[in-house]
Amino acid sequence: MNKRPTCTVHRVLRALAFALALPLGLAAPLAADAQSPFSAAARVNDAIVTNFEIDQRALFLQVIRTPGELRSVALESLVNERLQLAEARRLGVVASDQEIAEGIAEFAARAELSAEEFLDAIGEEGVAPETFRDFVANSISWRNVVQARFGARARAATSDDAVARAIAHDPQLGSGQILLAELIVPVTPENRETLRDDLAQLAADLNFEIDLFTEAARRFSAAPTREEGGLTGWRALDGIPAELREDMVLLSVGETYGPVVLGPAIGIFQLRGLSQGSFRAPATASVDYATLSLAAPGTAEGQAALAALRAEIDQCDDLYALRPGAFARQDQPLSAIPTEIAMVLSTLDAGEIGVTAGRDGTATAVIMCARTITPPEGGIEVVRQRLFAAQLEANAAALLEELRADAIITFD
Repeated sequence: MNKRPTCTVHRVLRALAFALALPLGLAAPLAADAQSPFSAAARVNDAIVTNFEIDQRALFLQVIRTPGELRSVALESLVNERLQLAEARRLGVVASDQEIAEGIAEFAARAELSAEEFLDAIGEEGVAPETFRDFVANSISWRNVVQARFGARARAATSDDAVARAIAHDPQLGSGQILLAELIVPVTPENRETLRDDLAQLAADLNFEIDLFTEAARRFSAAPTREEGGLTGWRALDGIPAELREDMVLLSVGETYGPVVLGPAIGIFQLRGLSQGSFRAPATASVDYATLSLAAPGTAEGQAALAALRAEIDQCDDLYALRPGAFARQDQPLSAIPTEIAMVLSTLDAGEIGVTAGRDGTATAVIMCARTITPPEGGIEVVRQRLFAAQLEANAAALLEELRADAIITFD
């Protein structure tokens, strides 16, 4: 057989590293000095891990250009695999020869090589075929264990309702979340001419001053969040009006933003946190919401009115019987919703009620009715598959911890 050039070998190794999704933070292996290659380095219940296996696994990690301290990582992985393989044997789901052959062929195909060419390529670097075969076999056996024990449970956790909730709200599936502090001041006849400039100066003075911003929000903000020092809580990035979102994602933690005109008020914001999800979330196509006038929540009258509204209303349809003629309801694209309303809606789930900063002792209660979500690229099944995989992964991690806790593990 004609040998592939050296560059092909490196391409194989890079492809393998990507396919295995090996953890970062590892380095070149250390030799097991003055020890027999086939002596036991660790004992896991009735099984052993030899120095030869550790050397080979560490070499395999080194060959695929994994940085870090490899020998300890190799030992840890092999100990875990002994426990995983024992569980596979107990359940009768050890990888078959056909599954192993298919697994090796799959890795080779990703590098556009046959299984034989693939094994030759890593063999040129000193990795025995049995080393990689065992690695694949153990991975498949553990996958079979997880599927057998938790597959039905994971499928039950990916119902249509669960997928819908994940699309709309799950931060692990979202395009990202943002945590802001806000300071909102109503526009009045007395401050109309100077408020914008005053808040611009205040934003500059409070830039990167988190404690001072918190104190200022408690003292001067008219928003209900004043009691929390202005903190709005984590909100989905795709629920923030686009014209604000594009600027806010560029802020550093503690940096201020604004002034922003919010209908009857003007506000400044301070970034407190920004978190990116695991993949880009579907966008909010439109929001169904209701609004009605309310006394300012900063007053006793306003607090009582808001409490009464929240006690009466569990969903928007309740408004027709309980507050007929007192509310307005509409379903609009996010881009068409006034900024101050959109900012409140971004923090709400269906049936929840928020309040915008008001003017002259009044405010607006905002009730979330429903969001219409644009399905992600690839459709709903993409989300379902990710939820299924996440459920299996979480259960697999818990099972491995349990197996380690129950095992007798010693190191020679």
